[in-house]
This record gives sequence, C-alpha cells and structure tokens, in this order.
Amino acid sequence: MNAYQKTLSFEDDISVEKIVNSKIKPRVAGLFSGCGGLDLGFEKAGFNLVYANDIEPNVKDTYEHNLGPIEIKDICEVDKKGLPDFDILLAGIPCQPFSSAGNRQSTDDHRGNLFGEVMQVLKIKAPSVVIFENVRGFLSSKDENGVLMPDRIKSELKKRGYKTYYRLLNAADYGVPQNRYRVVIVGIKNSIDCEFEFPEPIPKTKKQTVGAVISKKPPRGEKLEVWGLSPQSLDIAKHIPPGGSWKQVPYEALPERLKKIRDNIKLYRSPNFYRRFDLDEIMGTVTAAGTPENSGIIHPLELRRYSVREIARFQSFPDNFKFIGQSVPSKYKMIGNAVPVMLAFHIALAIKQQIFLKK
Repeated sequence: MNAYQKTLSFEDDISVEKIVNSKIKPRVAGLFSGCGGLDLGFEKAGFNLVYANDIEPNVKDTYEHNLGPIEIKDICEVDKKGLPDFDILLAGIPCQPFSSAGNRQSTDDHRGNLFGEVMQVLKIKAPSVVIFENVRGFLSSKDENGVLMPDRIKSELKKRGYKTYYRLLNAADYGVPQNRYRVVIVGIKNSIDCEFEFPEPIPKTKKQTVGAVISKKPPRGEKLEVWGLSPQSLDIAKHIPPGGSWKQVPYEALPERLKKIRDNIKLYRSPNFYRRFDLDEIMGTVTAAGTPENSGIIHPLELRRYSVREIARFQSFPDNFKFIGQSVPSKYKMIGNAVPVMLAFHIALAIKQQIFLKK
C-alpha cells in the first residue's frame, strides 16, 4: 500500500468528498478530447475545464451538451499562444500510430507528429502537469529514430523541466466494468515537490460484471439504440453460448475465410473471434470499430450488439451523459474511443491530492 492509498480509500466517501469538493479547483485543458471521457473524469474530481479541442466534428454536439465549449480544429492550426491559462494539460493522443493492431507507424506520420504539437503547447503555456494516455502497444512503439515512445516522451519532458511517471493500468482495477489496458504518462514540473504515486487497484465487485451492467433499465424515456448485426454475424452468433466464441460454432456454419483459419488455427495464433462474454464475466475492451468478430460486443442473452447505453455503461459514462445527434455507428465509435470516466476520475483524485492539496 503506497502513501496515496493509505490516506485515500475509495470506499471512504468522506475522503473522496473532501478532495472533490475542495475550494481548490485546478484548471484543465484537454487536447484530443473526443466526446469527453477523460475530461469528465477530471471535472467529477473537482477540476475546472477551461479549454477543450478535437479535430472530429461529430463529437461537438455531444461534448458541448454534457461538458461545455470545445474547439473543433486541427491542433496544428490552433492558436497556442491564445489558449487560456491552465494547470493541467490532458493529451489523449490518437492511438492508431501506436496500436498493436496492424502496422504501427511512428512519429513520422501526421498523427505521430501530434506529439510535437503537444510539446509546443507545453513550451508556451508551461502547465504544472501534463497527462498522456494511450494504448498498451504504446509501450513498445518507437519514434522515427527507433527510440521507445515512453523514453522519447520522458526525454522531451525532461528538456522542458518535467519529471515523468508512467504505468500500464487496467480500467477494471478502478471501478470500470471493462478490462481495458491503457498507458498513462504523468509529467510534473521539477519545481513541484511531488514524487507521484499512481493509485493502487481497488477490489473488483459484482457490479462490474456484464450481468450487473445489462440488468439495469435504460434511463427513463431513452430509446434503445442498437447497431444491427450483418446477416453473416447473426448466423455465427446464434451458435455461440454466453462465455463462448467462434470456437463453439460448427465448422459447416463458418464462412470460408474462417474455415481456412480454423484449418490452420496454430498458424494464426489461435485467434478468439466473436467473443461473447458471460453474465458473470467482466466485459472485454470496447472498441471504436464495434466489430463482433474482433470485440466482445455481442449481447449474452439476445442476438444483437450491446446498445449505445450499454457500451456507455461499460465505459463508465453516467446515464445522464447524452450522446447527441449522431448516427448509431458514430456513437459506438465515439464511446469506444473514449477514456473510461472512472479511470480518469481515480487518476484525477490522485493528482489533486498529491499535487494541489498537498500542504
């Protein structure tokens, strides 16, 4: 148990309340905010959101309905000197260049160069804290010179007067009903007397299981929004029991492509397509693509994908968070791209207590 965990039990509502409701409300700016999962977690921990940015127009209505103004603009074109002052910079750089799926690119493509744009913001605004969030594959991704990205970030932050802390976290260890691994990197100005400690995992509960999440009724008056399955996916899903996958599908019911993989399953490293989680399991990673083949998005009791509200709950969005004016697939995408709110909340509590409330 570290010093942070000794002074803050997440089952101790009074301790949490003191941190959240403190009169000290550090200012937060969010880059690549998406629909606002990371930003919302910090707001719920008692931070003041003063700026948000994203390049994707589809997130604007949702973000502004729930959180406030967001500037929709390429970060490369943002007037960085004109940004409001802030204490913390959140930078959930798009994960694709560093994803373990497909061909990983490095910082030599446009999205990789977004890292350089964040460094410019740091140079101009010099906040007390900067937080990067990315996928697990980020740990083994390299820059254009072959340097591991965590080491590259640590080096770049050191040049700008920041000390760096990073850890691979599982969102399920922080109250999120989903096994979702993310790398969180925290940079803190050298002038701040703090050796940052990430919050320790908290006990998992039955509230985090698939069954607990889907047993809740939808918010009053909210219609069920479901992205329909293709005929092929429906044919496959009807053979898969809760807790199973494509491995339970009879060979003759598989499409030709999957038959070829089944014939050489070791060659393909035994993939586990069409995962269907059971009621007593914790959900797997919710993906932006929402493909039944590569994510466990098939409902355990019905032949359908989880609904928009169900996957939002797996991402720990509260039920009063509304997803506005988008097609149903676009809602799956924005939710899948988000940082789980409860994970962000726990990180925010740790930062607020250790850095801004420290006597």
